[in-house]
Amino acid sequence: MLDLVLQPGALTLSDMKTILEQPLRLSLSPECLARIEAAARTVAEVMADGRTVYGINTGFGQMANTRIEANELETLQRSIVLSHAAGVGALLPESTVRLIMVLKINSLARGYSGIRLQVIEALMRLLEMEVYPCIPCKGSVGASGDLAPLAHMCAPLLGEGEIIHHGQRLPASQGLEIAGLTPTVLAPKEGLALLNGTQVSTALAVQGLLAAENQLAAGAIIGALTVEAAKGSRAPFDRRIHDARGHAAQIDMAGAYRELLGHSDIEHSHDDCEKVQDPYSLRCQPQVMGACLQQLRNAADIIVTEANAVSDNPLVFVEEGDIISGGNFHAEPIAMAADNIALAMAEIGSLSERRIALLIDSQLSGLPPFLVDNGGLNSGFMIAQVTAAALASENKSLAHPACVDSLPTSANQEDHVSMATFAARRLGDMNENTCGVLAVEWLAACQGLDFLAPLKTSPKLEIARDILRAEVPFYDRDRYFAPDIEAALGMLKREALLAHAPAQCRLIWQSL
Repeated sequence: MLDLVLQPGALTLSDMKTILEQPLRLSLSPECLARIEAAARTVAEVMADGRTVYGINTGFGQMANTRIEANELETLQRSIVLSHAAGVGALLPESTVRLIMVLKINSLARGYSGIRLQVIEALMRLLEMEVYPCIPCKGSVGASGDLAPLAHMCAPLLGEGEIIHHGQRLPASQGLEIAGLTPTVLAPKEGLALLNGTQVSTALAVQGLLAAENQLAAGAIIGALTVEAAKGSRAPFDRRIHDARGHAAQIDMAGAYRELLGHSDIEHSHDDCEKVQDPYSLRCQPQVMGACLQQLRNAADIIVTEANAVSDNPLVFVEEGDIISGGNFHAEPIAMAADNIALAMAEIGSLSERRIALLIDSQLSGLPPFLVDNGGLNSGFMIAQVTAAALASENKSLAHPACVDSLPTSANQEDHVSMATFAARRLGDMNENTCGVLAVEWLAACQGLDFLAPLKTSPKLEIARDILRAEVPFYDRDRYFAPDIEAALGMLKREALLAHAPAQCRLIWQSL
């Protein structure tokens, strides 16, 4: 189990990747404790002064002008959690829930939410004991925060809802027993602080970003394999071309391709070829993948900022004793970042599919038709390319921007929403599709290279071929094809190529 001392507001993308990968025991940096307690005292002082403040002693949404009597405030905070736990759909994976919980703790521990330390510590205890709330994946529009999913996240603190513990679905009351906790009675503002925020959208966006990074790295390696299999030119990767344009990410990706391609027997075998230019899917890889890299870098900056943000409402400013209502719960930054990740994912897959089409076309690649001997009797990669085309086309629809699709909620009080939760959640489907396309290209590129034997590609690309060939043999005649794709897809999803990618492809979390 990972031990992590949380300095509120200082999570990195590398931290979040680790949190997704394994259970953890969380502790708070001592420096944050005084501010947490001061914010809770500020809320108590407001109550003692008899002031009317939204979210503390009023209703919510359109009922914000309704003052709640002091003897009903505990009921108010409990009621908002129970009524807002209205999500539907499949449950989010335990890894996602774990990150959501850490992000919520990270936000609350910054000391602007007015929540007591003991409530934060109860969440931390659930984390440590691997008691994960059951959170349905659908039901948030990403404004007033991720209300429904976060209500499901905090309901077990009250002894309500369900949890997952070591794969077993149990009532929340049993989850509290496992964690050695009793049901929490929420003080004024605490229910709202728990379920108001962007942590679900942000956690899903983190997962999408990391998946896209893996795609970019794998796509660069596999695309370089295809350059070699099709006896493509190295000239388009010349530094001078990319320096002349000036885009940093394009320059970086061109360097990545030069590093991967290096020099090889295959390169020298066509020194005197008469081909003038390669198709765009080969020679424009630095331009397209560089643009994708730039989108991922931009998205990473936004997502890391939001992961460390205070995004509930209202906020407590202890220095002035003010409690101010605003709109940090509106997840538009995450929605737009996720939409841009979606564009990158779609383009990585689209470019890969075009390279597959090139490889199976003997007029373009110089390889046997459909990458198989005895064509006609054998169909080879014919339908594998169709599968790749279907996946790439599906991603075109999924890449439609979610942030522009707003529907008013809460009787028009919440009249513009971000749709960030869907924007980020759909990245999981897109990752599956893009990895599927890349899996087919990986198979096709290695098949093409095998036809060029005994010539070898560069040392770095030989490693990528060896990784695949350890599980999938040469396609010498038609056989049941699906297991080959499944094997390659599984390796990609396990990040089998990521460690072998040039540093330029991996700057997303390492540079932050």
